[in-house]
Amino acid sequence: MRAGLLAVCVVLTACRPTTGPAPILLFNGAGTSPEDVASLEKILSGERLQYSLINSRQLKGMTESEILRSRLLIVPGGNFERLGNSLTSSSAANIRTAVRNGLNYLGICAGAFFAANSPYNGLNLTSGPQFSFYAAEARGIRKQVAPISTAEGQTLEMYWEDGPQLSGWGSVVARYPDGTPAIAEGSFGTGWVILTGVHPEAPASWRRGFDFKTPEALDHAYAATLIHAALARQTLPHF
Repeated sequence: MRAGLLAVCVVLTACRPTTGPAPILLFNGAGTSPEDVASLEKILSGERLQYSLINSRQLKGMTESEILRSRLLIVPGGNFERLGNSLTSSSAANIRTAVRNGLNYLGICAGAFFAANSPYNGLNLTSGPQFSFYAAEARGIRKQVAPISTAEGQTLEMYWEDGPQLSGWGSVVARYPDGTPAIAEGSFGTGWVILTGVHPEAPASWRRGFDFKTPEALDHAYAATLIHAALARQTLPHF
């Protein structure tokens, strides 16, 4: 086992070493947002889920079998071009094969772009489709409050910033106001994949200056739901 794989292991009560890899790998490599990574760490800790941080160098050095020693890879928001280019085509191929053979994947915003058929070493877990930005981008909007409608009939206001709409892939879990998919889920081989174009895990600093009707705690609880569903290969209610 590579020493870096267990660089950080977190549970609510204490951080302690384990005899094997943590069940969750949280990518914090080049192109990811440090604030988003920190917010995800806080949610993982609150849910008593063990995880390891893994950067670009460490992920590039892992074989498919080493990646498969964990159950879930989370790729957070940031710059998907820089994120993908921080890896190599061979490391992306290792991740893709690992998902096909049972690794689960949660991609948030940039992580969703990276999961698709992106020219920047994308994983192509979508088997063809390449996502475009949500329609607000074409109107010159770079960040906003996005009311998301879930298949359960709930409306949650979430933070959106340069995120994709997920047309052409998977089952739709939640929609943007224009009806395009904001959150989707599907299988790739024996792996389970959940992608979101919005940020239910958004830290408080990202929400400042906006008028959110949905409390941060409720959005974070939804983020935890996505994490648990990805980890357990659980199908969420969908349209």
